[in-house]
Amino acid sequence: MSGQAAVRRWPLFLIASPAAVAIWSGWVGLGGLCGFGPIHPLPGIADGFTLNTAITLPVGVEAYGAYALRAWLTPGVAERARAFARKSAIGALALGMCGQVIYHLLDAAHAARAPWPVVVLVSCMPVVTLGFGAALTHLLRATAAETAPGVHPVTAPRVHPHGAPGVHLNGASAPAPVTASKRTRKPVTEADAEVHFAADLAAGQTPSARRIRRELKVGQPRAAEIRQHLETVITAST
Repeated sequence: MSGQAAVRRWPLFLIASPAAVAIWSGWVGLGGLCGFGPIHPLPGIADGFTLNTAITLPVGVEAYGAYALRAWLTPGVAERARAFARKSAIGALALGMCGQVIYHLLDAAHAARAPWPVVVLVSCMPVVTLGFGAALTHLLRATAAETAPGVHPVTAPRVHPHGAPGVHLNGASAPAPVTASKRTRKPVTEADAEVHFAADLAAGQTPSARRIRRELKVGQPRAAEIRQHLETVITAST
């Protein structure tokens, strides 16, 4: 007998039945103390149709708690979605316990209405539950898209000018590319310029600053300094 077949689910329904009755009655009672009650959602269309808005509390909060709990305990869920589901499931269960405690305390005190902080908290719960449910659904859909068969992220291969380090090309290992951080360049001196432009100096011609900058790979200020030095050399030689 497999492990999945050996685990029976009917005890869970037996455990959940009394909890559902208590939770439902508690949330509906607390909603009545906070201003939730019967409304006519379709005036002029179905005037006899009445809906008690207090049911939005047990349906929204407890349904989301079960939804997040299932996402938390389901294998294969991405870590980001699992972490969000774990935190929100624990928060929903803690909120459900607080709601039951508050209702029973107010009911034991024979309160006709709940204090305003409780009213504010309970009034925000349907909207907060909707936001958390939408966020968890988005994370779970993203997880399903990433793990779907045949779907692979497209990434451009990184191309090295001399091949990737460690990759053998034609039986020989390719050298690792030289990065900018490892490349060192010796500064160009006036002596280097004299050697480079020896033919121009012999002919008594001074190279332009643009040519010096292009051939010696220097900036404009340095090119001007080198040109002035070369002019001095030509003057001295004549």
